[in-house]
Amino acid sequence: MNSFLEKLGRRSIRMLTNFGETIAFAARVFRRIFRRKTYTSAMREVLINQIYFTSVQILPVLLLVSIVFGSLLIGIVFTMLKELGLTQYIGHVLMGLIVTELCPLLTVLLITLRSSAAINTEMAVMKVNQEIRTLEMFHIDIMDYLLAPRVMNGIISIVLLSSLFSIVLLASGNLFSWLMLGMSMDVYSKLLLNSTNFSDIWISLFKCAVYGFFITLIPIRFGLRASRELTSIPIVVSQGMVNVFSAIVIIEVLSLILKLL
Repeated sequence: MNSFLEKLGRRSIRMLTNFGETIAFAARVFRRIFRRKTYTSAMREVLINQIYFTSVQILPVLLLVSIVFGSLLIGIVFTMLKELGLTQYIGHVLMGLIVTELCPLLTVLLITLRSSAAINTEMAVMKVNQEIRTLEMFHIDIMDYLLAPRVMNGIISIVLLSSLFSIVLLASGNLFSWLMLGMSMDVYSKLLLNSTNFSDIWISLFKCAVYGFFITLIPIRFGLRASRELTSIPIVVSQGMVNVFSAIVIIEVLSLILKLL
């Protein structure tokens, strides 16, 4: 029993220490993002490249997922509401659930699976190959050159891609409302506007920005924890991805609590 309690205590201490270190690291990066000197020509070039790799290259996949999944989801929702005689709640379901909750969550999961693991591996490989040390020897601030542009890219990409996902899904809703309910575009638009809670939209956009911040920050932090051995790369990558998905769950729960307050 004592052995179990000791292990539980050590694990709890490690978790709290890890959480505290992550918050401290986040605060350092957050300050750099809002510092004017950070945005040098080299940093802006890295930021543009990161946005291209994260947002532009994934557009075909995102559009395909949003069209297929959006059409399937909207079709199911509209069919259920029609059978239950609750078609007047279409706007509330679309705006209150799908646009403000499901679209950001699906977008961040898609970007996490594609980009977070890549960033984690990239940082770990750079650390193992001593590229980080080389940059520091040439007096290049890795916080400005490597970290800040990737974190800014995460924030911008998640907000923009989630908004695009929502637009495509609402367009699918317009099509299905016309096919299944004979609803015109004007009626559909008024239904959405009357059901829109703009505070929820702002919370959703803020949540997307927080998602983007942490799904890039955490992989960077764990990637930089790699040792000089190649065997450390898969270890820090797996640890980083576990922590990324834990952060997504925590952010989602906190946003739901914030909406209920």
